[in-house]
Amino acid sequence: MLLGASLLGVLLFSWLVLKLPWTQVGCSLFFLYLGSGGWRFIRIFIKTVRRDIFGGIVLLRVKAKVQRYLRERRTVPMLFAATVQRHPDKTALIFEGTDTHWTFRQLDDYSNSVANFLQAQGLASGNVVALFMENRNEFVGLWLGMAKLGVEAALINTNLRRDALLHCLTSSQARALVFGSEMAPAVLEIHANLDPSINLFCSGPWEPSVVPTGTNHLDPLLEDAPKHQPSRPNKGFVDKLFYIYTSGTTGLPKAAIVVHSRYYRMAALVYYGFRMRPDDIIYDCLPLYHSAGNIVGMGQCLIHGMTVVIRKKFSASRFWDDCIKYNCTIVQYIGELCRYLLNQPPREAENRHRVRMALGNGLRQSIWTDFCSRFHIPQVAEFYGATECNCSLGNFDGQVGACGFNSRILSFVYPIRLVRVNEDTMELIRGPDGLCIPCKPGEPGQLVGIIIQRDPLRRFDGYLNQGANNKKIAQDVFKKGDQAYLSGDVLVMDELGYLYFRDRTGDTFRWKGENVSTTEVEGTLSRLLDMADVAVYGVEVPGTEGRAGMAAVASSCGSCDLEHLAQLLQKELPLYARPIFLRFLPELHKTGTFKLQKTELRKEGFDPTVVKDQLFYLDARKGRYVPLDQEAYTRIQAGQEKL
Repeated sequence: MLLGASLLGVLLFSWLVLKLPWTQVGCSLFFLYLGSGGWRFIRIFIKTVRRDIFGGIVLLRVKAKVQRYLRERRTVPMLFAATVQRHPDKTALIFEGTDTHWTFRQLDDYSNSVANFLQAQGLASGNVVALFMENRNEFVGLWLGMAKLGVEAALINTNLRRDALLHCLTSSQARALVFGSEMAPAVLEIHANLDPSINLFCSGPWEPSVVPTGTNHLDPLLEDAPKHQPSRPNKGFVDKLFYIYTSGTTGLPKAAIVVHSRYYRMAALVYYGFRMRPDDIIYDCLPLYHSAGNIVGMGQCLIHGMTVVIRKKFSASRFWDDCIKYNCTIVQYIGELCRYLLNQPPREAENRHRVRMALGNGLRQSIWTDFCSRFHIPQVAEFYGATECNCSLGNFDGQVGACGFNSRILSFVYPIRLVRVNEDTMELIRGPDGLCIPCKPGEPGQLVGIIIQRDPLRRFDGYLNQGANNKKIAQDVFKKGDQAYLSGDVLVMDELGYLYFRDRTGDTFRWKGENVSTTEVEGTLSRLLDMADVAVYGVEVPGTEGRAGMAAVASSCGSCDLEHLAQLLQKELPLYARPIFLRFLPELHKTGTFKLQKTELRKEGFDPTVVKDQLFYLDARKGRYVPLDQEAYTRIQAGQEKL
């Protein structure tokens, strides 16, 4: 801004006072501009203008469709109906587990049966039905059928058990629970605490003796249900579609609201930004209760007519065989998945597939090139975006290590920024005017997105629990009176505007592709350890993605049966949330407001030469905690211990 004012001043002085000709004024301004660092702008312009123009075209294209669908009150089921009309007999879904193929017509018929059956059960638009099931074709048909009726599906993480599972069902106020037969043991554990009015339906192999009393077998009921299109509910493009549960700093899982416009724009930005094609075949081995698998992946089927191959769970040994068998051209990943594939011994199948694109997020820069070269992947389509965020990013031109970009030339077009935060407290740093301070290139900061509720691309739909929204919204960010979404992630931008993921802020960390809530783990551990003070945090382990969970316990390990503790944690917590490391110490330091201080604990990590307290780690082979001595530490550092 100061440079622009100076150039304007020179222009007026040269023209009005000195009466110089325009040619001389122009040349003078040009050399003054270069001499004051303006050459950097020219360099940035030359290197990024093509990228920025393409990104702008993608944004405008999606925005135009969003505005049209907003006016027409379109919904995801309506967009799917148009897809069915285009090619009813094309394969929509393939479930690898049973090699079951569904055409778009079959998916449409199944979802119609779901809608008509639920309507006959007395469910109506605005009601909630929980869906607790592993990946398969029926998962998609069930939530899609609910959406056709206007019923909102609560998609439950299949790793959740007991308190966390019960919380998700009660907080959503679900009128019914549809669960896969494989989840029956988990439902049995909480059955006594469920609201007696909730209807239970089981899909899959039927064993009456292993399901809760009063459960109905859903599959034959759907076979007998009418398959005609249900009457359209009174819902539009910005109304609720379903809920996806996330783990955040508040502890127990939170239900993030996904409206129809959010589903569309997440799927569409990826489709157009990464130049996908309708004849692509996607290999989706990510959980369908998450947005990556169910929106970014499955959205390409429902909206753009692609075929999606569904696998129940990721398998490193079968990954490329599946891609060859089903002629997949796009594979989905999270960062950990890529590392697991690289750890596999070389196989002939790696060279015989037709995959042209790897789509996902979290691929580390350190393995990016190795992943592409070994598996012959021409394009990595890395993106950034949480279920509830309004500041999604896309690495449209394949910059190694970047999760997206923002134009340095026209940064105001896409209103996202990195702002300074306190590295220890992660609080926003504000200037004398009370506004946030934007980061310079190379300076880490929290990613924020300006909230404009009337714009479907910029709105923040938040969580089902309105109280949870306050921690994700900041006031007076760039100007007085504005609001911005706080991503909770620290990124760094380079000189060209490419953005690189650095870390997660706050108490939540990421492990095995999942967000781990330290508050939830602390509560469980404290309860199991006779209410001892427990601090849970993430620590870096060489060669792994994210951070491994570590728990510092204010107790003597002599009073704790570690083998029994490991068994209890296996029942109480999902695999990704179980602490890998334990540290026992006399007491935990707290702030004046009784908050546990974790900064020093994080810095000390699990190095026995630094930590003099007793340390243990979870031996994956033995299934119990064993002492962490210098020899074990060396093995972990070398990647010789499976964590």
